[in-house]
Amino acid sequence: MAPAPKTKEQTLNWLRTISGELSTQTLKRLEDTLSWYGDMPPGRRSAVGLVAQAGITSFISWFDDPRSTPWIAADVFGAAPRELLRSVSLQQTLQLIRVTVEVVEERVKDGGEALREAILLYSREIAFGAADVYARAAEARGLWDARLEALVVDSILSGEYDDELPSRIAALGWHGHGEVCVLVGTTPQMLDVDQLRRAARHMAADVLIGVQGNRLVLVIGRARPAQADSEDVGTAAALTFMEIAMQLEPIFGPGHLVLGHEVPNLVDASKSAKAALAGFAVARSWRNAPRPVQADDLLPERALAGDPLARATLIHRIYRPLQAHSTELLTTLWCYLDNGRSLEATARELFVHPNTVRYRLKRVSEVIGYDATGAREALILQSALIIGSISDHDGSTRRR
Repeated sequence: MAPAPKTKEQTLNWLRTISGELSTQTLKRLEDTLSWYGDMPPGRRSAVGLVAQAGITSFISWFDDPRSTPWIAADVFGAAPRELLRSVSLQQTLQLIRVTVEVVEERVKDGGEALREAILLYSREIAFGAADVYARAAEARGLWDARLEALVVDSILSGEYDDELPSRIAALGWHGHGEVCVLVGTTPQMLDVDQLRRAARHMAADVLIGVQGNRLVLVIGRARPAQADSEDVGTAAALTFMEIAMQLEPIFGPGHLVLGHEVPNLVDASKSAKAALAGFAVARSWRNAPRPVQADDLLPERALAGDPLARATLIHRIYRPLQAHSTELLTTLWCYLDNGRSLEATARELFVHPNTVRYRLKRVSEVIGYDATGAREALILQSALIIGSISDHDGSTRRR
């Protein structure tokens, strides 16, 4: 072994002489101690090796004159930054730094106190340089994801899809599967996006977030848990979208919160979004509207505001099924609502017993799922009857 150098100039010459040896030993140590390095494809392994070799060369230059190039440690990752970020995680990069420093320390342990201190200082700079590279990459990725997410949410709200939408959704890491709902409310003064996502994950749900001025839009899907026992899966499956919306309600700002109807998949989310947006626009007209409220509970207000989806829903969900099932039930419902929901007055008009009216109203509820004896549901039913009869009249007029 060569004698230990005495002066800085001798040390530099010695380091330059053994730099190739250090690189070779470092690569061998990486293969022997880091399993992930040996499992890499040759191209990526070479890129990681270049970074390790660049670190040794850069250290020699830095040791020569650290004042003239104080940030040369960060330049080590200029050898192959994209390859490095694609190949290894930050944790693996720190393992790479540790192995390289260990090899250098073992080889130059007789080089004097100044050299050992320089290695410690430089390894610290390298670690900070690695953290800086990954932090900037994460920040750039976060900004890109935010713009991409906003683009996807805008596409859902407008209903203008293109062939690239599925790939954009996949790039965002969407874990939702199956049914989807859209939730619309006001944006809080301080929106904590991370807290919102954590709350959704806690309920085995995934969200796409869109902020449009004072309006906050969430596209909610049920996420398939990666690792969960059967009990957890059952609990997650039991949560309805309304229950999820109620859990997320404190995150929204003050004002109305409207949940669109459930749709089969993310591609159909625009239908839920249109209903939620239409409901949000008219929610103030329901004085005691709950928070959150279903968009379909605002069908009368939406229809009066000219929402064609609400009109079609009232006709096809209420009026047509009753008309097709029994004109007797339809007539009874008309009379009951026109008479201020009085059983006796309805019975007198129809010349039947009040119990018959009560029985028919029960049948109405079984056919369409709405209870005419409740004030709010009575308003929905009466709106459906009015809009349905107008639709019938317009249809017969057109046929003539």
